[in-house]
Amino acid sequence: MLAYNEDVEKQPIPDAGSNMPEMGEGEEVSANRRWAASRAFLIKAAAFGRVEFRGIAPIPIKERTVESTVDVFTLWWSMNTNILPITFGMLGPVYGLGLRDSSLVILFFTLLTALLPAYLSTLGPKIGMRQMIQARYSFGRYLVSVPVLLNLATLTGFSVIIAVVGGQCLSAVAGGSLSVDVGIVIIALLALVISFCGFTVLHVYERFAWIPALVAIVVAVGTGGSGLRQQTVVEEPAAAPAVLSFGMIVASYMIPWACLASDFTTYLSPMTSSAKIFWYSYLGTSIPTILLMVLGAAIGGAVENVPEWADGYASTSVGGVLAAMLAPAVGFGKFLVVLLSLSLLGNLAATAYSVTLNFQMLLPQNMVARVPRYAFALVLTAIVVPVSIRAAADFFVSLENFVALIGYWSSAFLGVVLVEHLLFRRGDCASYDADAWDKARLLPWGAAALAAAALSFALVIPAMDQTWYHGPIASTTGDIGFELAFAVSAALYVPLRFLEKKFVGR
Repeated sequence: MLAYNEDVEKQPIPDAGSNMPEMGEGEEVSANRRWAASRAFLIKAAAFGRVEFRGIAPIPIKERTVESTVDVFTLWWSMNTNILPITFGMLGPVYGLGLRDSSLVILFFTLLTALLPAYLSTLGPKIGMRQMIQARYSFGRYLVSVPVLLNLATLTGFSVIIAVVGGQCLSAVAGGSLSVDVGIVIIALLALVISFCGFTVLHVYERFAWIPALVAIVVAVGTGGSGLRQQTVVEEPAAAPAVLSFGMIVASYMIPWACLASDFTTYLSPMTSSAKIFWYSYLGTSIPTILLMVLGAAIGGAVENVPEWADGYASTSVGGVLAAMLAPAVGFGKFLVVLLSLSLLGNLAATAYSVTLNFQMLLPQNMVARVPRYAFALVLTAIVVPVSIRAAADFFVSLENFVALIGYWSSAFLGVVLVEHLLFRRGDCASYDADAWDKARLLPWGAAALAAAALSFALVIPAMDQTWYHGPIASTTGDIGFELAFAVSAALYVPLRFLEKKFVGR
């Protein structure tokens, strides 16, 4: 898929000395030459489709030329066809749910929340903007930094989870001779290569990455099928608090995808069918997520009853269980565990790609051209590796605490963005002035958006049900925080935005 703009060759080279300490004439000439040489190399790389040169600026219509919409499906399918959904599904038994109840929660909450990323994916070709750039048209040029920072924290957290699970798999297949820490470094570096290159390489990789992953998962189910039947019997009927709290876990996996959905569709032709993009995105996210989360719930319900699985879980968590399931396949089974660990690259690389864009959105405008998107792939890797090594020490506690938070803020954010688009802009993509994307005087203040999202937490906090906090509402209903965050922020934004428009005029 096209991600290179031939016009970049005609762009002037930025002054390497601006915003830098004063240098001698010789040093300045040398710095300019190094900058020019580096930029020339990257332009040549971009010309071969290896590196995406463009950053966060809206994609002009003449560059939105990609016609292959099936890549939207394979992208989402690959991002979710790996062992990450299995890991999330294993939390079902933690809430005291049996396999049947866990499966029903996974089914209904996934089908509901997958609507959000699927719909926002359709806006990419029409508007040509990255998801968080589009958010500037409700949160403003500067206040949008708040959700961007939260999104960065969310995406980095997911990257940590993926790196830990991949590292555990590699350690399990090596029988402990390869430490989890080394496995984490290997996974992070491989993902770095893909996210560094950008849009084109990412889509090409995702087109095929799901195939070996699916083969490995099917074989694992086949060789471990007898163990999956040994489910722990749950005598108590599923209570509403347990159902809603696990539903929050499922939603927290799916909803954050909506905060980066259009990042992956901005190069598609504006004439692309929105219905086709929606259904490709919806099916690509929901089908593998449902199937693999249910598998995770089945593994979680049986792990204590199968000694080999319990031993593997005690040593290297999810990776140890999968290695035990594939043990009957001997050497081929170990090879498949390696494939399962590498299957996470599809998710991690796509997540890291959006992280590079979000980092760039925090820069002052005069720095955007000087610090390119791909440079932040290195920054992310430098953050993910040490944090993952620390999180691996108590993985499932770290996972549960992290997931407990991300669904709340992202739901409040999406409530605002969708009301802005559907109500105030009447669903008209032409109402987004592409020339205003970086001009604060042409954008809303963002006070209404930020206030609506923040005020919604007056009800969200009492509705939280976490290990570290039990709200009074949640004590009766279970965790309904993400539902309230979405509904309340959307409702509050309507009057607040009307007031903002009255006083600001935009």
